[in-house]
Amino acid sequence: MELNFVKEETYNDAVTYRLSEHYEEILKELGEDPKREGLLKTPERVAKAMQYMTHGYGLNPDDLINQAIFHQEYSEMVIVKDIEVYSMCEHHMLPFFGKAHVAYIPEGKIVGLSKIPRVVDAYARRLQVQERLTIEIRDCIQRTLNPKGVAVVIECAHMCMQMRGVQKQNSVTTSSAFTGLFLNNDATRKEFINLVQAKLH
Repeated sequence: MELNFVKEETYNDAVTYRLSEHYEEILKELGEDPKREGLLKTPERVAKAMQYMTHGYGLNPDDLINQAIFHQEYSEMVIVKDIEVYSMCEHHMLPFFGKAHVAYIPEGKIVGLSKIPRVVDAYARRLQVQERLTIEIRDCIQRTLNPKGVAVVIECAHMCMQMRGVQKQNSVTTSSAFTGLFLNNDATRKEFINLVQAKLH
Protein backbone atom coordinates (compact mmCIF):
# COMPACT_ATOMS: atom_id res chain seq x y z
CA MET A 1 0.00 0.00 0.00
CA GLU A 2 1.42 3.37 -1.00
CA LEU A 3 1.20 6.12 1.58
CA ASN A 4 0.91 9.62 0.13
CA PHE A 5 2.34 11.51 3.08
CA VAL A 6 3.35 15.08 2.38
CA LYS A 7 5.14 17.09 5.03
CA GLU A 8 4.00 20.69 4.90
CA GLU A 9 5.94 23.52 6.47
CA THR A 10 5.05 27.14 5.89
CA TYR A 11 7.37 30.08 6.38
CA ASN A 12 7.06 33.84 6.22
CA ASP A 13 9.06 34.74 3.10
CA ALA A 14 9.89 38.23 4.35
CA VAL A 15 11.15 36.91 7.68
CA THR A 16 13.14 34.20 5.90
CA TYR A 17 14.80 36.78 3.68
CA ARG A 18 15.72 39.11 6.56
CA LEU A 19 17.03 36.30 8.75
CA SER A 20 19.02 34.87 5.85
CA GLU A 21 20.81 38.19 5.39
CA HIS A 22 21.74 38.25 9.07
CA TYR A 23 22.98 34.66 9.05
CA GLU A 24 25.12 35.37 6.00
CA GLU A 25 26.77 38.20 7.94
CA ILE A 26 27.22 35.92 10.96
CA LEU A 27 29.04 33.38 8.80
CA LYS A 28 31.37 36.12 7.58
CA GLU A 29 32.04 37.30 11.14
CA LEU A 30 32.91 33.75 12.14
CA GLY A 31 35.55 33.61 9.41
CA GLU A 32 33.57 31.52 6.93
CA ASP A 33 32.91 32.12 3.25
CA PRO A 34 29.13 32.04 2.74
CA LYS A 35 29.71 31.80 -1.00
CA ARG A 36 31.44 28.43 -0.88
CA GLU A 37 29.42 25.49 -2.15
CA GLY A 38 28.53 23.90 1.19
CA LEU A 39 27.26 27.17 2.67
CA LEU A 40 25.40 28.68 -0.29
CA LYS A 41 21.96 27.80 1.06
CA THR A 42 22.89 27.63 4.75
CA PRO A 43 21.56 31.11 5.68
CA GLU A 44 18.16 30.26 4.21
CA ARG A 45 18.12 26.82 5.82
CA VAL A 46 18.95 28.27 9.23
CA ALA A 47 16.37 31.02 8.80
CA LYS A 48 13.67 28.41 8.14
CA ALA A 49 14.91 26.17 10.95
CA MET A 50 14.75 29.02 13.44
CA GLN A 51 11.20 29.85 12.41
CA TYR A 52 10.19 26.23 12.91
CA MET A 53 11.99 25.85 16.25
CA THR A 54 10.27 28.98 17.60
CA HIS A 55 6.84 28.49 16.05
CA GLY A 56 5.34 28.31 19.54
CA TYR A 57 5.14 32.11 19.53
CA GLY A 58 2.33 31.77 17.00
CA LEU A 59 0.32 29.31 19.10
CA ASN A 60 -2.12 29.99 21.93
CA PRO A 61 -1.89 27.03 24.34
CA ASP A 62 -5.17 27.97 26.05
CA ASP A 63 -6.97 27.69 22.71
CA LEU A 64 -5.44 24.25 22.12
CA ILE A 65 -7.05 22.96 25.30
CA ASN A 66 -10.32 24.87 25.03
CA GLN A 67 -11.13 23.30 21.66
CA ALA A 68 -11.11 19.79 23.17
CA ILE A 69 -12.68 20.02 26.64
CA PHE A 70 -15.30 17.41 27.54
CA HIS A 71 -17.56 17.20 30.60
CA GLN A 72 -16.90 13.90 32.33
CA GLU A 73 -17.35 12.77 35.93
CA TYR A 74 -13.90 11.28 36.45
CA SER A 75 -11.89 12.13 39.52
CA GLU A 76 -8.81 9.91 39.31
CA MET A 77 -5.37 10.95 38.15
CA VAL A 78 -4.77 11.33 34.41
CA ILE A 79 -1.12 11.14 33.35
CA VAL A 80 0.57 11.69 30.00
CA LYS A 81 4.21 10.81 30.44
CA ASP A 82 7.36 10.64 28.33
CA ILE A 83 6.29 13.60 26.19
CA GLU A 84 9.26 14.58 24.03
CA VAL A 85 10.54 18.08 24.71
CA TYR A 86 12.68 20.07 22.29
CA SER A 87 13.45 23.68 23.17
CA MET A 88 16.20 26.29 23.05
CA CYS A 89 17.86 27.96 25.99
CA GLU A 90 17.24 31.70 25.84
CA HIS A 91 20.69 32.44 27.26
CA HIS A 92 22.80 30.84 24.53
CA MET A 93 20.18 29.76 21.96
CA LEU A 94 21.43 26.20 22.22
CA PRO A 95 19.04 23.23 22.42
CA PHE A 96 17.81 21.47 25.50
CA PHE A 97 15.74 18.32 25.17
CA GLY A 98 14.23 15.51 27.17
CA LYS A 99 10.85 14.42 28.48
CA ALA A 100 7.88 15.94 30.23
CA HIS A 101 5.43 14.11 32.49
CA VAL A 102 2.09 15.84 33.03
CA ALA A 103 -0.81 14.83 35.26
CA TYR A 104 -4.07 16.35 36.42
CA ILE A 105 -7.00 15.30 38.59
CA PRO A 106 -10.25 16.31 36.84
CA GLU A 107 -13.01 18.34 38.44
CA GLY A 108 -15.83 17.51 36.02
CA LYS A 109 -13.83 18.31 32.87
CA ILE A 110 -11.27 16.34 30.88
CA VAL A 111 -9.27 17.27 27.79
CA GLY A 112 -8.43 15.28 24.67
CA LEU A 113 -5.15 13.56 25.50
CA SER A 114 -3.33 14.77 22.39
CA LYS A 115 -3.78 18.36 23.55
CA ILE A 116 -1.43 17.99 26.51
CA PRO A 117 1.62 17.19 24.33
CA ARG A 118 0.55 20.04 22.05
CA VAL A 119 0.57 22.45 25.00
CA VAL A 120 4.03 21.22 25.98
CA ASP A 121 5.24 21.80 22.41
CA ALA A 122 3.59 25.23 22.15
CA TYR A 123 5.57 26.50 25.14
CA ALA A 124 8.75 24.55 24.35
CA ARG A 125 9.02 25.91 20.80
CA ARG A 126 10.08 29.30 22.09
CA LEU A 127 13.25 30.65 23.64
CA GLN A 128 12.96 29.21 27.13
CA VAL A 129 14.42 28.31 30.46
CA GLN A 130 13.33 24.94 31.79
CA GLU A 131 11.98 26.36 35.04
CA ARG A 132 9.62 28.76 33.26
CA LEU A 133 8.56 26.09 30.76
CA THR A 134 7.52 23.83 33.64
CA ILE A 135 5.44 26.55 35.28
CA GLU A 136 3.80 27.69 32.03
CA ILE A 137 2.58 24.17 31.25
CA ARG A 138 1.24 23.75 34.79
CA ASP A 139 -0.54 27.11 34.81
CA CYS A 140 -2.11 26.59 31.38
CA ILE A 141 -3.73 23.31 32.41
CA GLN A 142 -4.81 24.70 35.78
CA ARG A 143 -6.25 27.83 34.15
CA THR A 144 -8.22 26.09 31.39
CA LEU A 145 -9.47 22.93 33.13
CA ASN A 146 -9.58 24.14 36.75
CA PRO A 147 -8.82 20.61 38.00
CA LYS A 148 -8.24 19.47 41.57
CA GLY A 149 -4.52 19.56 40.88
CA VAL A 150 -1.83 19.61 38.21
CA ALA A 151 1.65 18.07 38.28
CA VAL A 152 4.45 18.68 35.77
CA VAL A 153 7.94 17.18 35.86
CA ILE A 154 10.49 17.85 33.11
CA GLU A 155 13.85 16.13 32.69
CA CYS A 156 16.23 17.62 30.12
CA ALA A 157 19.83 17.62 28.93
CA HIS A 158 21.15 21.08 28.09
CA MET A 159 23.62 21.62 25.26
CA CYS A 160 24.82 24.84 26.92
CA MET A 161 26.15 22.63 29.72
CA GLN A 162 27.40 19.80 27.53
CA MET A 163 28.97 21.67 24.59
CA ARG A 164 30.31 24.72 26.43
CA GLY A 165 30.68 25.99 29.98
CA VAL A 166 31.23 23.15 32.45
CA GLN A 167 31.00 20.53 29.64
CA LYS A 168 29.34 17.89 31.81
CA GLN A 169 28.13 15.30 29.32
CA ASN A 170 25.83 13.23 31.51
CA SER A 171 24.08 15.91 33.54
CA VAL A 172 20.29 16.04 33.48
CA THR A 173 18.18 18.85 34.92
CA THR A 174 14.86 18.00 36.58
CA SER A 175 12.21 20.63 37.34
CA SER A 176 8.75 20.23 38.83
CA ALA A 177 5.65 22.28 39.48
CA PHE A 178 2.45 21.33 41.32
CA THR A 179 -0.94 22.74 42.21
CA GLY A 180 -3.85 21.58 44.35
CA LEU A 181 -3.79 18.00 45.60
CA PHE A 182 -0.34 17.38 44.16
CA LEU A 183 0.99 20.29 46.18
CA ASN A 184 -0.91 19.73 49.42
CA ASN A 185 -1.26 15.94 49.61
CA ASP A 186 1.93 13.91 50.01
CA ALA A 187 0.22 10.63 49.06
CA THR A 188 -1.10 12.07 45.79
CA ARG A 189 2.29 13.50 44.87
CA LYS A 190 4.00 10.21 45.72
CA GLU A 191 1.51 8.27 43.58
CA PHE A 192 2.30 10.57 40.65
CA ILE A 193 6.06 10.11 41.06
CA ASN A 194 5.66 6.33 41.33
CA LEU A 195 3.53 6.18 38.19
CA VAL A 196 6.01 8.35 36.26
CA GLN A 197 8.85 6.03 37.25
CA ALA A 198 6.91 2.81 36.61
CA LYS A 199 7.45 0.92 33.35
CA LEU A 200 3.86 0.03 32.53
CA HIS A 201 4.28 -0.26 28.76
